[in-house]
Amino acid sequence: MKFLVTGAAGFIGFHTAMRLCQSGHQVVGIDNLNDYYSVALKLARLEQLQALPGFSFLKLDIADREAMQALFREQDFERVIHLAAQAGVRYSLENPHAYADANLSGFVNVLEGCRQAKVKHLVYASSSSVYGMNSKVPFSTEDAVDHPVSLYAATKRANELMAHTYAHLYRIPTTGLRFFTVYGPWGRPDMAPFKFTKATLEGKPIDLYNDGDMSRDFTYIDDVVEGTVRIQDCPPPYADEPDDARNGPPARLFNIGLGSPVRLLHFVGCIESATGVQAIKQMKPIQPGDVPQTWADVSALARRTGFRPVTPLEEGVARFVDWYRSFYGVRP
Repeated sequence: MKFLVTGAAGFIGFHTAMRLCQSGHQVVGIDNLNDYYSVALKLARLEQLQALPGFSFLKLDIADREAMQALFREQDFERVIHLAAQAGVRYSLENPHAYADANLSGFVNVLEGCRQAKVKHLVYASSSSVYGMNSKVPFSTEDAVDHPVSLYAATKRANELMAHTYAHLYRIPTTGLRFFTVYGPWGRPDMAPFKFTKATLEGKPIDLYNDGDMSRDFTYIDDVVEGTVRIQDCPPPYADEPDDARNGPPARLFNIGLGSPVRLLHFVGCIESATGVQAIKQMKPIQPGDVPQTWADVSALARRTGFRPVTPLEEGVARFVDWYRSFYGVRP
């Protein structure tokens, strides 16, 4: 099967493209290789992918309408896994236009490409950020998500609504995946697991916001990829039928998280155990756009695919620290 994977040089995109190629699929990966974080890390991921049979790469910005039109016109994609986005909650306070370009205009270009090419299933990345300050836990895709607390979250919720509209109007099967704090080898330098590990190994302080009184549903990358690959093979039903009270449009949403929130101080303790170094902790007030807790209800994912994320935090953190030491040449 031929896939388009957007954001292929990104953290989740890299692992997803690798898994698809290893399963014998043909993958065209695109990425604009922007400098939001280390381009060298993105190129190192690409080097791994380009050694795999079935993978090809194009440097392309999803916000470039003409280039995206040409891509879909020239390639015969059967399925699309859309993982490219401008990520980061706090950065959205500094550079809002980057989010409008990538997450809104770019997503329209992906939807239009899927419409023109009659793609059989579009799977796209949403985020646990859409739940905002919801107090009901665990977070369910049945919950109202009308009060985002960051522009990043607002763009991800907009993606869900846009996909729903295209599914209704054009019968494009779409599935949105709300990822919960993904971590693991080759992870993003702007996220807490990477930042905390780097600072701890360098003997520098780590900032714990809301005085450390936060919890996250940390999800190991292999579990995220497993859920993503399984769900892409389960397109929503009724794509060939009109909407009615029974069916609705062929659009679905799923959470992908471990389903077990972890307090931030416990997470830091796992890093300390894996590194053998005591972290220097600095307590800070909560930041704009942050939420105190995330917790995924993954029952819908389990019913649809027979899979639940399973990797324990301690095991996942140890694997990440091992990769970090190896990649950056840090001695134990």
